[in-house]
Amino acid sequence: MATAGTSSPVIAGIDGSATALAAALWAVDEAAGRGAPVHLVYTTKPTDRHAAEYAEDVRRGHECLHEARSAVEATGKPVTVETTVVDGPAAQALISLSEQAQMVCVGSVGIGRYARSILGSTAAEVAERAHCPVAVIRPHPHAGEHGFHWIVVAVTEQPQNAEVVEHALREAALRHVPVLALGDGRTEDSADALERHLRSWRERYPDVHIYPIAGSADVTHFLKKHDEPVMLTVIGSDEAGEVAKIIGHGHSLLRRGTSSALVVRS
Repeated sequence: MATAGTSSPVIAGIDGSATALAAALWAVDEAAGRGAPVHLVYTTKPTDRHAAEYAEDVRRGHECLHEARSAVEATGKPVTVETTVVDGPAAQALISLSEQAQMVCVGSVGIGRYARSILGSTAAEVAERAHCPVAVIRPHPHAGEHGFHWIVVAVTEQPQNAEVVEHALREAALRHVPVLALGDGRTEDSADALERHLRSWRERYPDVHIYPIAGSADVTHFLKKHDEPVMLTVIGSDEAGEVAKIIGHGHSLLRRGTSSALVVRS
């Protein structure tokens, strides 16, 4: 992964869809908070086609990028915007670009019955194989119905968990939303242990409201069993295979929530 700095962009995959546009707008906030440029990337379809078809795909790519760039610039955020059309396949191209990026943001696609249909194949592959953190963004059609949305993260004793929690709290501070911190509830003092674990995080992020829940540190289980309005679920790279379940947990008609996912990598 590229080191933080203005030369390392936040990438958003653009394909003309509403979900990709949501990913671009998510990327704007990330880039503004990091002092980094936003790099909007459109990937062409496989090139085993006639030249005219390829040229039309490239033309459409520039149109999609222009639309996304206009939406990004309309936010008024102080970011530099770069746009590029690259040859696909999309996942392979974004994974390659992720080596020099601070984050890759992609949109989720569809709401099917099965998890893999809820999460697009490009988003799934990028989430699992990218070299930097990946945000898979799902628009929140009910955002106006609630005063706030939560960020959900599991707090465990695993060494790599500290970086996951760090990213969750950074996102909470950036987006001015509270955090649900899930702890393991297998022992009698689990609640006290979780609170002790969170003490240092509260000191580092005094403006972020952290609400501890000592019951299960399994985020997908929590999302399945609860109907909290969740903006973002933050997980480690070893849980990247769970992104489809996280993105799709709102499929049930009894549940209004939808959650984007952030896969954290060093």
